[in-house]
Amino acid sequence: MSSPTLLVIAHGSRDPRHAATVQALVRRAGLLRPGLRVETAFLDFNLPSVTGVLDRLAADGVREVVALPLLLTRAFHAKADVPAVLREAPASLRVRQAEVLGPSPLLLAAVERRLYEAGLTPGDKSTTGVVLASAGSTDPEAIAVIAETARELRRTGWCSVRPAFASASLPRTEDVVRALRAEPGVGRVAVSPYVIAPGRLPDRIAGGAVEADVLADVLGPSPELARLLVERYEQAVRAPERLAAAG
Repeated sequence: MSSPTLLVIAHGSRDPRHAATVQALVRRAGLLRPGLRVETAFLDFNLPSVTGVLDRLAADGVREVVALPLLLTRAFHAKADVPAVLREAPASLRVRQAEVLGPSPLLLAAVERRLYEAGLTPGDKSTTGVVLASAGSTDPEAIAVIAETARELRRTGWCSVRPAFASASLPRTEDVVRALRAEPGVGRVAVSPYVIAPGRLPDRIAGGAVEADVLADVLGPSPELARLLVERYEQAVRAPERLAAAG
C-alpha cells in the first residue's frame, strides 16, 4: 500500500523569491523520504493552485493526501483558508490536514542556525538580545504562540528575546531593537526573522533592523525545517482520527 501523497500548501507571494524558497524547502524535505510523492501548491499569487494540484492528483489515481500548511502558527489561513480550499477536493480523494509547523523545538534550532550563520556564536548568547520578528497576525492564539516561542528561545541562554511583528500587531521590529539596546547586559542586538520565505513582510522586518548589529536570514530551506515538514506529515499519517477529511 502506497503512502499518502504530501501536499505542502504555502501562502504565495508576488515576490519570486518566495516561491523559489518554498520549492527549495519542499525538495529538501522530499529527500528525507525517498519514494514519497511530494507536491507544492499556493493559496494565492503563485501557481500551481491547491485545487489544480488536487485535481491532478485525483486524475493520477492518488487516493490519499496529507495537506500540510506551510505556516508557523494556527492563524486565519490555517483555520479558514486551507480547510475551505481542501473542501473543494475531488470526491475520490481522502484529504487530511496536518498541523501547522509551530511550535516546535526544530523551529528554535532553525532560528539559532540562522543567527550563527549571520556571525554570532554560542559564546555570544549571554550578551546578545534577540528580536524574534514575525509577520504578525490579528489572531490572539497566533500572537500567544509567538510570545511563547520567544520565551522558549530565551531559555536556551540568550540574554533577552522579545517578539516583534511586521504587520497587524505591535511592537514593530525597530521599536524592539531600541528597547533591547537599553536593557542591562545586552551588548549587541540581533534580529531573527521568524518567517519561512522572503517577501514584502520579511523586507519590512529587514527595514526595521537597520539599527541592529546582526540581521539573520529567513528560516528558508534549513535542515530543521525540512525535518519538521516530514515530522508533521508522519504525525498526520499516524493520527488520522484527529484530522478532518475534505471533499
